Amino acid sequence: MTLMGKEVFVSKKVEAAVAGQMSHRQILLVLVGLMAGMFLSALDQSVVSTAMRTIADDLKGLELQAWVTTAYLITSTISTPIYGKLGDIFGRRRLFLIAIIIFVLGSALSALSGSMLELAGWRALQGIGAGGLFSLAITVLSDIVAPRERARYQGYFLAVFATSSVLGPVVGGLFSDAGMLLGIAGWKWIFLINVPIGAMALFLVWKFLHVPHTPVKHRIDWFGATTIIMAVVPMLLVAENGRDWGWGSATSISYYVVSVVGIVAFIYAERKAGDEAILPLKLFKSRTFSMVTILGVIVGVGMFGGMMTLPLLIQIVSGATPTESGFLMLPMVAGMMSASIVSGQVTSKTGQYRIFMITGTGMLTLGYVSLFGYQYDTPMWVLSISMVIIGMGLGQLMQTLTLAAQNSVAPQDIGVATSSSMFFRQMGGTLGVAVFISILFNRLPEAIKSAFENKEVMAGMSEAAREITQKALAGELPANDPNVVFLQNMAANPGALGESLNTDSSFLTGLDPRLARPFLMGFAESTVTVFVAAAAVVGIAFALSWFIKAAPLRDKSAAAEAAEAAAPH
Repeated sequence: MTLMGKEVFVSKKVEAAVAGQMSHRQILLVLVGLMAGMFLSALDQSVVSTAMRTIADDLKGLELQAWVTTAYLITSTISTPIYGKLGDIFGRRRLFLIAIIIFVLGSALSALSGSMLELAGWRALQGIGAGGLFSLAITVLSDIVAPRERARYQGYFLAVFATSSVLGPVVGGLFSDAGMLLGIAGWKWIFLINVPIGAMALFLVWKFLHVPHTPVKHRIDWFGATTIIMAVVPMLLVAENGRDWGWGSATSISYYVVSVVGIVAFIYAERKAGDEAILPLKLFKSRTFSMVTILGVIVGVGMFGGMMTLPLLIQIVSGATPTESGFLMLPMVAGMMSASIVSGQVTSKTGQYRIFMITGTGMLTLGYVSLFGYQYDTPMWVLSISMVIIGMGLGQLMQTLTLAAQNSVAPQDIGVATSSSMFFRQMGGTLGVAVFISILFNRLPEAIKSAFENKEVMAGMSEAAREITQKALAGELPANDPNVVFLQNMAANPGALGESLNTDSSFLTGLDPRLARPFLMGFAESTVTVFVAAAAVVGIAFALSWFIKAAPLRDKSAAAEAAEAAAPH
């Protein structure tokens, strides 16, 4: 076929794919490779967070653990929109293969780390690969499947994401607790396991993913790439470390200034680059894209901020291990998967998807509101019901927001639109985690202090203290018994009680329930403050969702539309 005066040769197999004639079986084979790549990225985040304390202890760098997380977060966030643009230029298949290779290489090198700083460097390399795994997978799906059918297949992706959310803490806990496996430290297998999974994904994508791409000469927006780093990196650094530095400290303020200058420079760079921009400003001429992007940022803030609190709640207040907390989060996963499947089927059959932005934000808000009455002794089944509601809200939103963003732009811009949508949602999520974790721990000392003023609580603690003291004096309890150590610390420094949970919760393990009660009450009260804030933020998204006008879903895939546009008339 001829395009812009140039002859482009494609095989008959590719011609069929261009025409959108891939069978359901062919699509599923492609999806297996894409989902394997996505699984790598999604699993890695939750696995590493669970095992981080074990890793830091082994590498003698507990105080540096934040940099291991921040390095991965920065590179994965920044590379997301860059992959989107490069995929549009050079082809999604090639970029996806490169992303897998970079991620696997970063994983293998992370396992060889001898220090926390070295691990942070290799995690940054891992993040560069991870930035393309999720966004390119969703974009490739848009190339081979029409929007109306896309929601059905995106449910598979969400199932992978949900499964990794459960498996992550379980796998991380098992490996970090394993000591040595085959002569290698258990935590190193958290990274080494990515190698065979990545190899399988690499083979499947190379073998079955044959989405045609017409090479077009483009100029790479290096100025935009530089300024987006300048805009985003300081913001993420403050989001991750602001609670330790102080949000109003000189260091934080200097980062704010650099970030603002970077944002202004980035907007200028993108205006100057025009269609060649990493994040073309023309996308925001679409009212739907602009509204969906704003909605995605707000949902990201409320969604990730609130979700990060639930595992902490289950582990600290309910006393679950990291592995157990992964299983106890299953109700949320069940809600996500069921809502995703149902909304995908409805969208496929009716072509209607705007309603799910309204019901999704509404159910997410309702889920947080249902937790307003949470207390330290609230039964787990009550919390599970709330998690199901929250999961159902998320299941309707995650694929619908992406679908709306893709459907609001021209076929040739789907890659950059997908990555941009995910970029802004991830930025919202990062800021949400920082803000809500800050709210939680800023409220915690006062909440614990308030619990200590409860007469019933104090009576129970006094009774427990007398019993433990008597047993200790009688030699029935060893000197390192958690209760004995706690009473000694309380007598030595009573003023530090309110700050104790901010840095270390391990003292609660094995503690008499009467002694632990004020800390559990304080933590439960603090998390309710987070749920109120999350409900308020998501409530804004719910109100905004009513004003989004969703365009009718197109009935052809992006590749088919591109082929039709390129065909001689």
